[in-house]
Amino acid sequence: MEDLMPHLAKIKAPFGQEKVYKEECAFSFDNPETETGLYVCMSTFLGLGKKYVEWFYNKTGNAVFLHIRRIRKEIEKTSESPPEKKPTKLAIGVEGGFNPDEKQFEFEETISIVILPKWKVIPYPSPELPDIAKISAEAIMGAEDPLKAAEAAAMANTWEGEERKVSKYADNLKQLDNGRKIPPTGWKCEMCDLTANLWLNLTDGSILCGRRFFDGSGGNNHAVEYYKKTGYPLAVKLGTITPEGADVYSYDEDDMVLDPHLDKHLAHFGINIRALEKTEKTMMELEIDINQKVGEWDVIQEAGSKLCPLYGPGHTGMRNLGNSCYLNSTMQVLFSIPDFEKRYTTSSFESIPNDPTSDFTLQMTKLGNGLLSGDYSKPPVEGVDERLQPPSGIRPQMFKTLVGKGHPEFSTKRQQDAQEFFLHIINILEKNTRGTVNPADCFKFQVEDRVQCTQSNKVKYASRSEYCLSLPIPMEATTNKDEVAMFEAKKLEAQGKILDPKEIVRPKIPMSTCIESFAAFETVEDFYSSAIKGKTLAKKSTRLSTFPDYLMVHLKKFTIGDDWVPKKLDISVDVPDNLDLSSIRGRGLQSGEEELPQEAEAPQEVQLDESVVFQLVEMGFPMEACKKAVFNTNNSGLESAMNWVMEHMEDPDFNSPFVPPGSKPKSGSFVPSEEGVAMVMAMGFSRDQAVKALKNTDNNVERAVDWIFSHTDELDTPMETEAGGDTVPNTTYRDGEGKYKLVAFISHMGTSTMVGHYVCHIKKEGRWVIYNDEKVALSEHPPRDLAYLYLYQRL
Repeated sequence: MEDLMPHLAKIKAPFGQEKVYKEECAFSFDNPETETGLYVCMSTFLGLGKKYVEWFYNKTGNAVFLHIRRIRKEIEKTSESPPEKKPTKLAIGVEGGFNPDEKQFEFEETISIVILPKWKVIPYPSPELPDIAKISAEAIMGAEDPLKAAEAAAMANTWEGEERKVSKYADNLKQLDNGRKIPPTGWKCEMCDLTANLWLNLTDGSILCGRRFFDGSGGNNHAVEYYKKTGYPLAVKLGTITPEGADVYSYDEDDMVLDPHLDKHLAHFGINIRALEKTEKTMMELEIDINQKVGEWDVIQEAGSKLCPLYGPGHTGMRNLGNSCYLNSTMQVLFSIPDFEKRYTTSSFESIPNDPTSDFTLQMTKLGNGLLSGDYSKPPVEGVDERLQPPSGIRPQMFKTLVGKGHPEFSTKRQQDAQEFFLHIINILEKNTRGTVNPADCFKFQVEDRVQCTQSNKVKYASRSEYCLSLPIPMEATTNKDEVAMFEAKKLEAQGKILDPKEIVRPKIPMSTCIESFAAFETVEDFYSSAIKGKTLAKKSTRLSTFPDYLMVHLKKFTIGDDWVPKKLDISVDVPDNLDLSSIRGRGLQSGEEELPQEAEAPQEVQLDESVVFQLVEMGFPMEACKKAVFNTNNSGLESAMNWVMEHMEDPDFNSPFVPPGSKPKSGSFVPSEEGVAMVMAMGFSRDQAVKALKNTDNNVERAVDWIFSHTDELDTPMETEAGGDTVPNTTYRDGEGKYKLVAFISHMGTSTMVGHYVCHIKKEGRWVIYNDEKVALSEHPPRDLAYLYLYQRL
């Protein structure tokens, strides 16, 4: 024990608010299951892989570590073993969802105390250990790892799609005394011959088929049509009734609901709820089945192909932490780009931050090393059950916790939109590069917006920075309309049966038409022209002033249907290997064009219906956008204003301040939010600095503050003025010819961004590789026509 005695003064026990990281190394992805286990510093409680223990000791002088090593042991199945659980939620890695890590094994854990520099090992427990060492070791083993605590918090904030509210009709539901009794079997729709997906109306006992699903299965909509005719609000799905409850739908509330009096309401029609057993799938189970059978899942994941697994540097998978596939796919694509590899990979760390787990640069470097080193991508040992070997790939819990901290969506275990997460990472990079090289500059390009007054033919130009090119999808450009029509007719004939995925016919749309739609002229109504000093029609067009090294292309597949329900366009896009965007190059003010005059008079007096503005804000829309909606619909009411909002949500200036016609700010077209200016100035900055920061962050106060701290060298430099009078940041863009080649794409499976699964395909050494969470394999049939995000590299 003499090796331990000199270090007793530094040993601590985590009885306060200290965080104990005993599941993941702060600098690598080593953990108790890796071959060398995990070493927990008994002074700082940081977890360390063996590679970093000696370096950490030399940097800090902390010499005593608790070594944790876990080995998997198989659990023998017996007749009493619980059956495998069938998923009941369209989710991955959460309770009730698909669980790729569910294995029949237990852990054998070995604990010891290791003392540097001689790597002296003392078994634990040992009666000869000093009390402080015993107390520290016991407290570390008993402490909850903060990463697990963060997972639990994320789970608590996760909406699973199962929480239902009590219907407002449940307590006083009107039930007709028509003497109708429902038999226990033999049900059939009263308006067609369907015998499945049947709903019992709880007012008069009518039995009718349910809605038709997007894939053609389901019913013929007779139940909802009957509600529209009668107004009877509640129906229960036959076959889902058990003593624990059933699927109850409220047509008026347009949602699945709870009926606490269901047993009484069913008894009215002679149904004994306690005698029934479940014979039909619930709506959640049906959604899972449809998403799996619709064909998109199998095609995108290349199911049925004998995929050859790949291992080694650049072929490391990322384990799913519970609907984290959007993060996995996005980060795999980012680290396939040389800018990110150069910025965030290193063979060693120079220093140790106060809290390595919260240092973005360190955690990005850790992720880059983990993905690109090959240390966590090794083939399974032959002759050993794969279930008993350490899991493949890395588990990026520390990274996910850090980048999602404080965000209302990315801090949860809900499924997210990969494009939104990509932009979220871009914002974090802007905040943390602080005057150094920002690898995200490889994506940045300048967009040129041109507006022309149709009466005076005078023009106005404005510029902005973007990191992602979002393209609309013109359904009218479908090239196989006849085949699609035949398929739709076939679905109708199928009477709700799910068709073979191989028979599915999707609308085919060339990407070239998406680009043409993006660049097409848009008519702007009620445009205030300073040339005629009044409202008129204007033509607006958008071009790219610069072409970045890497162009992230986003297809707007997710939209809002006529019934206000979010939906995904199930289409096939003809995506070229090589893309030429030279035709949409923006060139600024042209010879012969005359700019619209600038005006300095006071803003025009406008009257807005504040009650409508308030109602829109209550729905969660930005205040400035709500003002625009009410103004542009001439105070005609909530419905028309709501329609305007839904039609203009993708506008680049959707969140920018509302500017009444006729007003013209001194600094150009940008109008700072005065509330935002006041908040930034309250932190000690000048008005000019506040305006500049808000200009660079679209009036987002939080991002503006981050921008100030990361652009201190630019705070007092003047803004440049471009043709048209608009001021833009004094920034630089990488530029070149607008010719690109496809190098990666991210695909989504499911009916909306809130459910489903993401995978990505990356072209490496001339071959397409599929990254499906922890699985990495050579791709045989890359389904690029079904993707959501495309990464192009400039030639």
